[in-house]
Amino acid sequence: MRRPQDSTDGFRVKLLSDEPGFVEIPPLATAIVSVHVGPPAQMSCRHGSKRHFGVVLHGDVEIIPWGMPGSWELKQRDTALVMSLAPGLLRAAAEESGLEGHRLELLSRFHTRDLPIEHIAWAMKDEMESGYPSGRLYLDSLAVALAVHLVRRHSSMCVQANGRSVRMPPAKLKQLLWFIDDHLTRNLSLSEVAQIAGLSVSHCSTLFRAAVGESIHQYVLRRRVERAAWLLGESRMPISQVALETGFAHPSHLALHMRRILGTTPKRLRANLH
Repeated sequence: MRRPQDSTDGFRVKLLSDEPGFVEIPPLATAIVSVHVGPPAQMSCRHGSKRHFGVVLHGDVEIIPWGMPGSWELKQRDTALVMSLAPGLLRAAAEESGLEGHRLELLSRFHTRDLPIEHIAWAMKDEMESGYPSGRLYLDSLAVALAVHLVRRHSSMCVQANGRSVRMPPAKLKQLLWFIDDHLTRNLSLSEVAQIAGLSVSHCSTLFRAAVGESIHQYVLRRRVERAAWLLGESRMPISQVALETGFAHPSHLALHMRRILGTTPKRLRANLH
């Protein structure tokens, strides 16, 4: 019987967990794209000579170019979906976009938000945990989509938009996401979130959607559902209590949004995870 694969040409994916402490990797021949899974974790990171300290949130993306060492000092247990891409895969993606692949350099990123990468990562995670039922073609297509996106958004060949910037500063976006994650059980208002950002409601909503790819309301619902999914897998807490712990007024509300966002129900998800 053929073994389920976690790799395709120039690409590999794994779900890795590290306990609190120090983790170090040498310079690798592949680029690393890591997406944080689970509850917030505090850590100090180093990519080559660059350093970063802060709290990593569920869905945060970290990118380490090939040939660059990395290290992490973890304050809490950390779990991440780690994807590695060979330079050839990225250069081919650049050339197919009409760019000079041999000049491509990937950019280092510390715990940034990138919804397209998140969507690709969750699709890969689901495929991996299901035993790769869709076959190699599906994994290949996800790998190519990731490579193309990295070239366009996180490389030396990024196309910079002309005109006035309407980008939310990364530090302010991180502050907002951290605030939302810390208050998922509360009935948050747009004005409260905007106040944290120091912006008007309309301006905050516009910049947030541009940065994250969805509205504040959609993001909060998705994070509540993702937190509920994690609790269903990591605890024996009754579904009714999970709903309350993640900001849903009733288990039926959790089931409604989980079915819409994850395509399953709390009961079925828990059965599949245990």
